[in-house]
Amino acid sequence: MKVKKYVASSMPEAMKVIRAELGPEAVILKSRSVKVGGFMGVFTKKKLEVIAGVDDQVKKTKKYVKNRTDEQLMKQVDELKQLIATVHPLRNTVVEYPLLVQKVISYLQHQEIEERLLKEVRDKVMELYYTTPSLGDKQVVEWLKSWFEDYLSYSERSKVFQKKYINVVGPTGVGKTTTLAKLAASCILEQNKRVAFITTDTYRISAIDQLKTYASILNVPIEVCYNNEDFQQALQIFNEYDIVFIDTAGRNFLDSQYIHDLHNMMSFNEHMETFLVLAATAKMADLRKVYQQFSSIPIDSIVLTKLDETTTFGPIINVLTECQLPASFMTIGQDVPDDLEKYTAEKIVDYLFGDWKHE
Repeated sequence: MKVKKYVASSMPEAMKVIRAELGPEAVILKSRSVKVGGFMGVFTKKKLEVIAGVDDQVKKTKKYVKNRTDEQLMKQVDELKQLIATVHPLRNTVVEYPLLVQKVISYLQHQEIEERLLKEVRDKVMELYYTTPSLGDKQVVEWLKSWFEDYLSYSERSKVFQKKYINVVGPTGVGKTTTLAKLAASCILEQNKRVAFITTDTYRISAIDQLKTYASILNVPIEVCYNNEDFQQALQIFNEYDIVFIDTAGRNFLDSQYIHDLHNMMSFNEHMETFLVLAATAKMADLRKVYQQFSSIPIDSIVLTKLDETTTFGPIINVLTECQLPASFMTIGQDVPDDLEKYTAEKIVDYLFGDWKHE
C-alpha cells in the first residue's frame, strides 16, 4: 500500500488533493488537528493533517477504473433523469428523492416557486447530488444561490434613469407615490439633479395631497394634470429640469379602462422611461395578471415594493423569469429616502433563501 501524509485547511480541501494524487480508491487512515507556522508558538495556524493510503495494485489500474467509474456514474444520472421524467407525470406515483434533495424541493415549494422552474432546479440538484462526494446542506444552498443568481443575471440593469421622464405605473396599493418620492430623493441627494413632479392621479384627493407633501419636503415643483392637454403643458413647464417623475392613478388593475386612460393621458415615447411597480406581497396569479394588463405599455423596468412585509419570495422570482424584464429598485419600508435599494440578483436571491435552516 502507498501511504502519504497531507496538510490542508479542511477535509474537503484534503480530499480534493488526495483524490487528485491517489485516485478515488484512496482511503483515510488517520486525521488530526495540527498547528503549523508561526514563531516560538506565536501566530501559528490550525490545520488538518490527514494520512491517506491506496493499494498499489489498485493504483496501477487507476486511470482505467476512474474513466469507467465516471462513465458509469454519468450513465446512472442520465437513467435517473429519464426515470423521473417517465414516472413523475403518472397519477398516484411517488418519486423517492434523497433526503437533501427532498429538503430543497420542499423549501422551494414553500417559497411558492412554480413547477416550471422547480423542475429545472430539481434536475440540476439531482445531478449535483450524484456527482459531488459528501454533499452537505450548506454546500447545496450555496450552490442553489449561485445558480439562481446566474439564472436571474439578465434582470440587473447597468444604468437607471436613462431618460428624462420617469413614469411610475401599477395597481392600487403597491406604494407608487411613496416609491416615486424615494426615487426623486435619490436623484436629488445622490446625483444633485433638478427634479419636478407631475401627477395624473386625480381620482384620489389624498394621493395629490401626499405627493404635494413630498414635493414640499424635497423642495421640488409639482403640476396636477386632469387631461392630455394639462399633461402636455406640464411637460413644457418642466422642459429645463433634469428629471421629471410622473405619478399615475392607482386603480383596479382588472379594469381595462385604466390602461386605456393611461394611453389617452400621455404618449409613451422615446423620451419616457416607464417603471412597473409590483408588490412582493401579491399572489403569483395577481402578479401575472398585473403584468398582462400593463404589457400594452412599453415597460422598461420593474420596481419591487414591500419586501419587508413578506417571507415568501417565490412569486417575485416567478414573475421576473416569466416576463423577462429587468428590475431597477427594491423598497423595504416606508421611510423616504432610506428604504430604497438598487436591485441586484444577489439581493433578491438572499431574500429567497433567508429562511433556509442549515443542519
